[in-house]
Amino acid sequence: MHRISDVRLPTPLGGDADQRHWIELDDESRILRIETMAKESAAGGDSWQGDWISPRGVDLQINGGLGLAFPELTQADLPRLIQLLDLLWADGVDAIAPTLVTCGIEPLRRALAVLRTARQKHIAGRCQLLGAHLEGPFLAEARRGAHPIEHLAAPSLDALEQRIGGFEGEIALMTLAPELEGAEAVIQRLRELKITVALGHSAAKADGAAQAFEQGVGMLTHAFNAMPGLHHRAPGPLGEACRRGDIALGLIADGVHVHPTMAVLLQRLAPKQTVLVSDALAPYGLADGEHRWDERVLLVNNGTCRLEDGTLAGVTLPQLEGVKRLALWSGASSAAIWSATVAPRHVMGTADTVHDALIGQPLTRLLRWSQHGGKLQWACAA
Repeated sequence: MHRISDVRLPTPLGGDADQRHWIELDDESRILRIETMAKESAAGGDSWQGDWISPRGVDLQINGGLGLAFPELTQADLPRLIQLLDLLWADGVDAIAPTLVTCGIEPLRRALAVLRTARQKHIAGRCQLLGAHLEGPFLAEARRGAHPIEHLAAPSLDALEQRIGGFEGEIALMTLAPELEGAEAVIQRLRELKITVALGHSAAKADGAAQAFEQGVGMLTHAFNAMPGLHHRAPGPLGEACRRGDIALGLIADGVHVHPTMAVLLQRLAPKQTVLVSDALAPYGLADGEHRWDERVLLVNNGTCRLEDGTLAGVTLPQLEGVKRLALWSGASSAAIWSATVAPRHVMGTADTVHDALIGQPLTRLLRWSQHGGKLQWACAA
């Protein structure tokens, strides 16, 4: 049994980002206890000199990688899917909600079956598969972005059952446009199944968003993108979510989907609500260039993915790259770390606080963050 000292814990803006802690470990380097260090205490044992400790990232919006698009998965893809999960672990990610964008019913159900099989093959030291994130098909046509129009569907209980019947326990999150006729019944059914519902690819205004939040919608998918913007006379879904204070706000911190200034403003407006996601697509882990995405061509340049017509589709950047970028833009490293490691666990109901996420975990599953020359870096904590 030993201790490390002079450790900081990630906290959202408004928390004490400079507070130092003692961490007591058992003989297998699992965290037993976390205690606050008095300001006059001298560091002892293994001093981390103010570095942060955190759980690994949890990515609630990632669409594929290593050339695999999750909606196109077949059983033959299992070996490469396992390889992708190993890559994600190496990139500091503990778990993902594999995101299935709008597609046909048959490929959707086939992909859910493959993900179920892969989930059963989980081993320690590999990224975990949470329940899937269904992004579509109940989306607003005018806000569909890169989602194929031919597979959009009107929300109904029958349409939902056709897609998820038999897979209800395999789904963690569903993105839909709550203003569409029939959406309220779908939201109610999803909440009965304990599936988190997110507003996204939606034309909802502030009042419509407020109604959706009352119905049980608990998140915005890629805040700012594919929804009405934040305007002083039309606050839209984002303004209403910030006013409420209890709606998770997915943020793609690549600097392209959302301008760095707006990303920092969101973090300041809603420090406990901001959840960093990657929105990584199938070319994640591959070189820039031209890639296939279903029947379309995906052009990747400096980690940004666009369709041939210029439509912004996603990124190929790791989730923790977003942490580093947000930390650089905001100067709030602790809050950026928190938004990718603790905030998504709160959304999924697995941890309410950083202590919940750390106690009982071995250092091999955790990250150590340090700052040098104004740049944030991470490494395995053990």
